[in-house]
Amino acid sequence: MTNTELQHLVEQLSLTAFKRPFKHQATFNARLRTTGGRYQLESHNIDINPKMLTDFDEAILIGVIKHELCHYHLHLAGRGYRHRDRAFKQLLAHVGGSRYAPTPKTGAAARPAKYVYQCQDCGQTYPRKRRLDTKRYTCGRCHGPIKLM
Repeated sequence: MTNTELQHLVEQLSLTAFKRPFKHQATFNARLRTTGGRYQLESHNIDINPKMLTDFDEAILIGVIKHELCHYHLHLAGRGYRHRDRAFKQLLAHVGGSRYAPTPKTGAAARPAKYVYQCQDCGQTYPRKRRLDTKRYTCGRCHGPIKLM
């Protein structure tokens, strides 16, 4: 699916589910790692994670698009567009959008830990993606010293 096909799909879903036109841009954004999509408040554009299409079926993609369109239409109408707002939750349930996007099979969530720390007293291991200052932190279980493995 190309960006133009995505644009047509978003415009079609906006008209059928929300009875309002989508007048801005919808594009795929490969920089999105852990989220399914993003509504930009300043430009009113919608970015969609391309992994929602490659890793999952089209029903998941449509659910994510409806979720972002809820943000779009509520924000333009001046109503509560945030996840915690009642208007957002009601509109999302009404149109059948997905509340949460599934985690992609590849990407930041699937990367293995780069650093592994181990407690020298109890042996508890801590896999981490970032380095940890071993002088500042101790084991969460027994408060013993930890060491980079």
